[in-house]
Amino acid sequence: MGNNYLNEHISNLKGVGEKTSKLFEKCGVRTVGDLLSYYPRCYDGFDAPVRACDVRPGQMNAVKLTIIGSIVKRRVRNLSIIAFEAGDQTGKIKMTYFNAPYLASSLKSGTTHIFRGMVQKKGSFYTMDQPKMYSQEEYASLSGRLMPRYPLVKGLTNNAVTKAMEQAFINVGSLDEYVPSDILDRLSLINYFDALRCIHFPENDKRLEDARRRLAYDEFLLFVLKLRLLKMTQEEISNSFPMVEVSETRRLLEQLPYKLTGAQMAAWNDILSDISGSSVMNRLIQGDVGSGKTVIALLALLTAAANGYQGALMAPTEVLAAQHFESFKELIEKYNIQHLKPVLLTGALSAKDKKEAQRQISEGEANCIIGTNALIQAKVNYKNLALVVTDEQHRFGVRQREALAGKGLNTHVLAMSATPIPRTLAIILYGDLHISVINELPGGRLPIKNCVVGTEYRPTAYKFIKDQVEAGRQAYVICPMIEEGEMDGVTNVTDYTQVLKDNLPPSINVAMLHGKMKPAEKDAIMEAFARRDIDVLVSTTVIEVGINVPNATVMMIENAERFGLSQLHQLRGRVGRGKHQSYCIFLNTSEGDDAKKRLEIMNKTNDGFKIAEEDLLQRGPGDLFGVRQSGDLNFRLGDIYHDADLVKESAMDADRILSSDPELSLPQYSVLKDKIATKSANLVDFATL
Repeated sequence: MGNNYLNEHISNLKGVGEKTSKLFEKCGVRTVGDLLSYYPRCYDGFDAPVRACDVRPGQMNAVKLTIIGSIVKRRVRNLSIIAFEAGDQTGKIKMTYFNAPYLASSLKSGTTHIFRGMVQKKGSFYTMDQPKMYSQEEYASLSGRLMPRYPLVKGLTNNAVTKAMEQAFINVGSLDEYVPSDILDRLSLINYFDALRCIHFPENDKRLEDARRRLAYDEFLLFVLKLRLLKMTQEEISNSFPMVEVSETRRLLEQLPYKLTGAQMAAWNDILSDISGSSVMNRLIQGDVGSGKTVIALLALLTAAANGYQGALMAPTEVLAAQHFESFKELIEKYNIQHLKPVLLTGALSAKDKKEAQRQISEGEANCIIGTNALIQAKVNYKNLALVVTDEQHRFGVRQREALAGKGLNTHVLAMSATPIPRTLAIILYGDLHISVINELPGGRLPIKNCVVGTEYRPTAYKFIKDQVEAGRQAYVICPMIEEGEMDGVTNVTDYTQVLKDNLPPSINVAMLHGKMKPAEKDAIMEAFARRDIDVLVSTTVIEVGINVPNATVMMIENAERFGLSQLHQLRGRVGRGKHQSYCIFLNTSEGDDAKKRLEIMNKTNDGFKIAEEDLLQRGPGDLFGVRQSGDLNFRLGDIYHDADLVKESAMDADRILSSDPELSLPQYSVLKDKIATKSANLVDFATL
């Protein structure tokens, strides 16, 4: 049936009824094409079981063991614990299960099972927490296979997705290739249909990587082509809002208790040159965490206001928008800034407050509008919007910036990002923007003290967190996963929150935060943490952007080896924002030399750009189906660090294709042109580019 079948509704697949198709739709899967683009989040690789003496600490192991002696069951507050020893002729391993009462009936001394999970070494003995347990027959049927595991919603099973996927491939039969054959040959990339099939049902690790690499290249090529085509339609736009430097900004710079760094001044001069020039500004300020981008944004917004125009600042979260608003109000009052009249506009405002904010904006009473994507809603009308600032650029796409800029006529755009992407990649990935880099930190800041430790350090870390909280400070603890079972052997937020509650005094308030919570619930928790109502926040990487708590002095990152270096740096940037000494604890659960070497870089430097270059040199985190890099621009399989060579190749290929056929009108590019126009789950969502 080929490409024509991709638009068929998922309910046309054998075995997918009305109930199941509704569950698929909750995952964004409506058509067969959507389904084929619904990639596994990880894979189960069922290697042959090893002996107890051959296990590899810090890695996934399957080991055939017999339960020895008694099975101990106990409760610690709300946590039920089952513990026992299992062994063979070569050694023993201590097994522990938390909140797993359903196992009690199947655990009997003298019975033999295959235990599969992460092995840790504690002193002279080995341990496994929460290992999956299989009968020997069960495991034999899985041995040697890579089984896909998909993102799921309640009611949708992994088995249902797998069966639907198998049926889809049978019905489709084959798909047209859309990347020119000379490119595939030059880069040794497999064909598109084989790549799709292998990403879902890989025969082995090599075929899986071949498939991932091909589909990653596709993501980059389509992204760059779309960006280039967009830029070609945007001819140099005349500056409708020429501005001059105003005395208010000069006075503010003189009053500030610190001098701008050389890099800050260079960025500010770039902005002044842009907004006073003949063409509209389209600039990215790329600066490390804490490098002082916000004051540059304030100067730009103040300049627009003093020139008689409106400016808008769009933040990725309501909490960050509110923090910007309060910070601006404080500076306005402290330094008697006359021209800046800020207003806050977010989805959390009451209908009455929204209406009032919209009135102030439309009548020009407010000239500095701070908010989230509520700023681009249809009901929001600006009087004379001249400048748009987007905070955390990688969280917004080209189209979102355009939607806000489109609220004015030929509006200046200033984007800001704390994601330290090497300049060679930034030029490609932010191809529609001119780039200024702030690569210096303001003087007087206490550098964060770092340490990379093993799992045996946990009790010491808990005591350190306790001491910091009792001294009036706060702490973050980061886990890669939300709940048990998302990734074997990886610490999860749900269980870890309880573990911390059990290990810290009852007087210390421990709370949990993760991305599956409703936005209002997330914001409420972050606001409570900012108010110091929460002492220790256990979170996934959702806190990477969007919260500023100067009182937080400890960042502890579990399974640190699972993260990319740049993401670790982003997380570390949540502390070190106040006057107190801050600390970052990287907990390494792997005993491999590569992990130690990578994490040692974090131990030696707090410079985000050096770390980004190291990330580029080391080709990323290695486990691309684990925790994703920061600022990955919504690529599903591609990683800008791990696949830096493909990013560069895709940019050159896009330029070659468009130089020979700017309209993509030649027959050999017809499928490629259709692909660019199609929203697909496995590609960057071009609707929000």
